[in-house]
Amino acid sequence: MTQVIRDGVTLHYRVDGPDDGTPVVFANALGTTMAIWDQVIAHLTPGLRILRYDMRGHGQSDAPDGPYTMGQLISDAEAVCTAANIRDALFVGLSVGGMVAQGLAVKRPDLIRALVLSNTAAKIGNPKLWQDRIDIVTAKGLPALSDTVLQRWFGRSFYGTPAMAPWRAMLVSTPVQGYTGTCAAIAGTDFYTPTAGLRIPTLGIAGSEDGSTPTDLVRETIDLIPGSQFILMRRVGHLPCVEDPATYAAHLADFMKAVGHV
Repeated sequence: MTQVIRDGVTLHYRVDGPDDGTPVVFANALGTTMAIWDQVIAHLTPGLRILRYDMRGHGQSDAPDGPYTMGQLISDAEAVCTAANIRDALFVGLSVGGMVAQGLAVKRPDLIRALVLSNTAAKIGNPKLWQDRIDIVTAKGLPALSDTVLQRWFGRSFYGTPAMAPWRAMLVSTPVQGYTGTCAAIAGTDFYTPTAGLRIPTLGIAGSEDGSTPTDLVRETIDLIPGSQFILMRRVGHLPCVEDPATYAAHLADFMKAVGHV
């Protein structure tokens, strides 16, 4: 594990694979750590140079007091890519990670050659929804919200099984200031106009049972980008990389081949 300090915040990241490998960056969702990608990466072919990181307020990265802005989250991603000497990458962003991906592609097109926008959108929810969530977590902690979140995260066949336990633990261990700070960043973001200006190869992935970013919302965002592709994964929720990592990895591999990234 390596770290970089940006704006006084220590960000933890990890790079796997050869120095001259094809670069792939993963950015995770609200309330998660880079661990959501472990099984996907296990199914990808060797030879890739894979960068994962914990967003500010999550995992082993610092959790400064919020609110955070999307601009801060994008600059954090930029700093991690620079520290890891990553350019011309395939950038895979899930949920808020997908918002970061959109913003970074606009700000630093030299860093991103192709995009995978997974279970995300140009705008997610509305300010009242996010403020209500901030108020609940601030008053009662993440356990008070965990069942609601987990029902959105996972499909019916996965929710409530023993396999869900580590992901519940990951969610409730997220620092309150990290979770609420990131909620504020999402609440303030509307990327419809900048994302519609993107002209890079893009794959959208949605889960048929996603309660956080429903299929139509994901598709609407992907359709903003000319020439984009869209895949609907069945029987999975908001974290298809956790529920069906083999299929998810296969979609990534197919897309990388299709756009000449590998």
